[in-house]
Amino acid sequence: MAALDIFLHAQLEAFEPEIREMADYCIDTSGKRIRPALVFFSGWQNGATVLPALVQVAAVVELVHLATLVHDDIMDEAALRRSRPTAAKKYGPEAAVLLGDALFAHALHLAARFPTTEVCAAVSDSTRKVCAGEIVQTLRRRSTAITRADYDRVIDLKTAELFRVSCALGARLGGYGDAFVADAARFGRSLGIAYQIYDDLADFFGREVRIGKTLGTDLASGKLTLPLFLLRERLPVAERANLEAELEGRQPAQLARRLAEMGEFSIFEAVRDEIESELGLAEAALAKHPGLPPSEHLGALPQALRAQIGALR
Repeated sequence: MAALDIFLHAQLEAFEPEIREMADYCIDTSGKRIRPALVFFSGWQNGATVLPALVQVAAVVELVHLATLVHDDIMDEAALRRSRPTAAKKYGPEAAVLLGDALFAHALHLAARFPTTEVCAAVSDSTRKVCAGEIVQTLRRRSTAITRADYDRVIDLKTAELFRVSCALGARLGGYGDAFVADAARFGRSLGIAYQIYDDLADFFGREVRIGKTLGTDLASGKLTLPLFLLRERLPVAERANLEAELEGRQPAQLARRLAEMGEFSIFEAVRDEIESELGLAEAALAKHPGLPPSEHLGALPQALRAQIGALR
């Protein structure tokens, strides 16, 4: 992680002087950097050697992720990210959307510097899928005509895909064989799905001081996530109609009321069970490779997510 931090800040020189400060604002050290961790753990080798290829590809996936966060915050009209003003709040949404584009572009520039085209092809493919997921979600805002399959598809694209490619490229550049690369990718995808569902849960049950970003935006922006799906299923018909009116923007969002109903109908526990199902799939993928150095470190991540869920409760 220290090598990654040095590498990322060295990239600022590649940005034009006029936007260098803006790029630096996004490339900070306070984020969780989960995707780089997936790269490093998937390519982990016993010993203290830092592999430059892993650092470079970790920077690629982190820049792609940062770009998506900049764009997400514009669409959500979020004021906070990592306990400070979002790029959209600081620089305005017009400049921020282009800043996100610049981060995307530099990520692909770094990917193209690998001696093999595999990295650039994989990252480009994943970036397109992430953007597609965000587009589909944006077009479906304020719509209640969304199925659970639609929701699953969006989180597979917008979140799980970058987790998947982080693990796949980390394992490949770490020198592991095709079988482990495929299973590392499966682990990453399932962990990514679980993490996005956790993030959707945290939007209702988290605290801004601990989560570090604006909460309650999903209901306010008409984004139908799993907690809201499950609540809608359990509400009486008349109250379900009120919730749908809030999602569609025909009535003001009643966050406190919906939170109380989520407690009444055990929504937290139901969503937690869904997350646990995905974590089980992730752990099953790793179980085929008990002796490999990456397995121990990757295997700790599902338990870390379980702890985060427990902290929400």
